[in-house]
Parts: sequence; C-alpha cells; structure tokens
Amino acid sequence: MANNTARLYRIETLIRARGHVSFSVLLDELEVSPATLKRDLEYLRSRLGAPIEYDRDLNGYRFGAGYAGPKHELPGLWFDERELYSLLMAQQLLAGLDSDGLLSRHLQPLLDRIHQLLASGAGGDGGEAAAARLMKRVKVVTALRRPVPSRFFERVSAALLARKRLHLRYLTRARREVSERDVSPQRLVHYRNTWYLDAWCHRADALRRFALDAIEEAMVLEQPARDIAMKRVQAEMDAGYGIYAGGTQRWALLAFDVQAAQWASREEWHPEQQGRWLDDGRYELRLPYVDDTELVMDLLRQGDQVQVLAPPELVQAVRRRLAAAAAKYPAGRGG
Repeated sequence: MANNTARLYRIETLIRARGHVSFSVLLDELEVSPATLKRDLEYLRSRLGAPIEYDRDLNGYRFGAGYAGPKHELPGLWFDERELYSLLMAQQLLAGLDSDGLLSRHLQPLLDRIHQLLASGAGGDGGEAAAARLMKRVKVVTALRRPVPSRFFERVSAALLARKRLHLRYLTRARREVSERDVSPQRLVHYRNTWYLDAWCHRADALRRFALDAIEEAMVLEQPARDIAMKRVQAEMDAGYGIYAGGTQRWALLAFDVQAAQWASREEWHPEQQGRWLDDGRYELRLPYVDDTELVMDLLRQGDQVQVLAPPELVQAVRRRLAAAAAKYPAGRGG
C-alpha cells in the first residue's frame, strides 16, 4: 500500500510540475511495467477523482479543466480504508459539537467523497452500506448544550483565521451588563458543550475569555489582530479550574468516600491534579483553581460523596451553598 501510494503521488506531482507528461516518460520515472502504469492512471481517474486526461496533440497526460489544485489528494492518497472509517467516526463526534449545523455543512463535501471512496473500494455498495451502518452505531450525547448562532461562529472563526480584530456586543452574565469592545482573537476553546473565544480585549488591555453564546453582535474589522504568544495565552488562561481564568492560583484538597473513589481516581478534574489513595480506602485529590465558581458547582454535584478539606475559604463557600440548598427543603414539607 505504501509503495502504491507513493507512486500515485509521484504521477500527480510529475504532471503538476511539468504540465503534461508522456507515457514513456512516466514509465522511465516510475520504473514500472506499462500494465501497472495503466492501472495507476485508471485508479487515479476512476477511484480518486483526479481529472487526468490524455492530450493527443501533446502526446501526454495532463490535468483537465476540472483540476482545482491538489484538493483531491486528501481523501484518496493520504487515507486508507481504516483511516476513512476513522474519519467518519470523527465526523460523528464533530456533529455533537456542531454549532447550528455549521460544521456539518462545510464537511459534507468531504464526507460525500469518503462515502464514494469506501463504496468504490468495496467494489460497489458494500463500503457505502458499511459506512451507513457505522454512522448508526455511534451516538454522541451532548447534555446541557448551549448552541451558538452560526453567523457568530463563522465571524469569530473568520477573524481568528484571517488574524483580524472583532467588534463585539457582549453580555456579561454575572453583572447582567451589555458592553461593546474590540478584541483580537487568539484561539477557540470548546468546553462542556459550548464554545469560547480567548482574545486580547483592547478595552481592558488584557486577555479575556468570551462565551460565544453570550455574543449579541459580532463584526469583523479590517484592523489586524494583535498577536499574543501562545505560551502566554496558555499560561494566563489555562491555569485555573474549568473555564475560569485569571487571578491568584490556589489549591483545593478533596477527599472522596470509598464508593466514589472508584470513579474519582480515574477522572481528570485538572491537568495538574495530584491524587493518592488513603489508608481507609478514600481517594484524596489536590487541584489548582483561581475562581471557585465552577469548582463549587462541580463539588455540589458530588453530594455527600466528597469532602472539601482545604483551603478554608473553599470549605466555607461549599458550606454556604449547601445550607442555602437545604433551606429550600424545610422539614415537614413536601412529604
């Protein structure tokens, strides 16, 4: 397979570089038999969709009017059948992350081509049917998803790739305030079923993280974006717990009871977490955070299966939230 792939790539490279190549020159360059070369040319045309045609006037092979650059190389020359099935699996995962169908629309031509290649490789509808069966047997569950309007996702992505500034009208939910600002996009982040933009905020003169579903208007500007070193972006935006960034880093110390320890010992709450088993069968987890908002929410989801040991301010924050929740269920009411 590897030798065949290299040879197919070589044929296309020769034609692209020289404009047209005769059959005899191809034979000399590739050092194969005439029968093998004929099979390769037919495979490029019928299986991979390469618009190679024979020009009698030139007495050679060239790309026809349908040639639009090396785009057709991607599905044919670089992926074997197992890798194509893997791409279909990846498409199912992407569909679960999709924003208003945007990614699916842009990926559909590639997916159609993958289905064609699988079908041709199986000698008919076998590959197509196998691909359809595969798609039905992969399910991605995305609970509590916050969809992003496709027009905002497209504008943010366009500004990010073109390295242009964005003008945003943005809702800061914590303060219930709508503000307008210019930002320089640095990277997109997908976290817990929604999208965020890490950007340099020119109003705050600092890095900030924006939830795309909180954008009320977005406009791509002609001004070039300010580039921030990715190491700095990572250092400032990834040090905290969850999606919250910025501030002084602190360390939480948690203890999971014996039952919950079976799962907690296999979970990653933070890339820099440190865990150890205790003598009584509990699991102790130490992890960094800069803002306790999301960490407290995740701890509350654990109910009575986790205990916060430190720091004291985190213990107090969890205690207050538990007391407030308990107050909603006074004794003697609701059965």
